[in-house]
Amino acid sequence: MSPDSPDSAEVVTAKRLLDDLKTRGFQFQRTAPGEDGPLMGYRVIDHWVDMIYIEGFSHDCLAWRQRRSLLILPGKGLLERRVAGGALTVFSEVLSWDTK
Repeated sequence: MSPDSPDSAEVVTAKRLLDDLKTRGFQFQRTAPGEDGPLMGYRVIDHWVDMIYIEGFSHDCLAWRQRRSLLILPGKGLLERRVAGGALTVFSEVLSWDTK
């Protein structure tokens, strides 16, 4: 069974992590038509806007965290964190981001 097969352990785990992200405030929508179209998810909490883009299961996924404030502190930009890779890598990293 390939890792991208709908019944593979990796896909089942990714679906569970996606459900966890939804319970933590992420809202997802398809950015292109079709069952397998890319997903874009976001949440706004406290001082952060978190975004997730999922194009493929094993590649082309990325997420970033950006400050909501336009005030840039010395030595810091608006983009605080970024991760790219497969869905499991991206989802696991985003779930570790502080929600306060």
